[in-house]
Amino acid sequence: MITYEGIHHIGVNVTDLEKAKQFYRDILCLQELERPPFDFEGAWFAAGEQQIHLLVIPKSQTIRADKSLSSREGHFALRIHDYDETLHWLQSHNVSMLEKPNSKSGFAQIFCADPDGNLIELHVERTH
Repeated sequence: MITYEGIHHIGVNVTDLEKAKQFYRDILCLQELERPPFDFEGAWFAAGEQQIHLLVIPKSQTIRADKSLSSREGHFALRIHDYDETLHWLQSHNVSMLEKPNSKSGFAQIFCADPDGNLIELHVERTH
């Protein structure tokens, strides 16, 4: 049997490290962490107690062939504190979004994508 403590990190393939770092740092407001000196480019970010590891592969493609925003394709989800504040922040930074404030999941959700098309869900527990 396997006993889990939780998810430590998610590895996300990106093609342009500087563009990706700018998005995760300046748009998603994640804190960049120190990264060991691997023999390939990448960056680590803190997402609460978990981490997101950007892995540079210049000719990489995401798991999504269609880069349009969708709530039904492979993605990772980040829990946020305030739906409206996050929505306004992303709007002020001209980020394309799919809004699902009344999702049947029980979460108020915002879907967006990084510069490589990796799908990201931002959500809060719905209170009403």
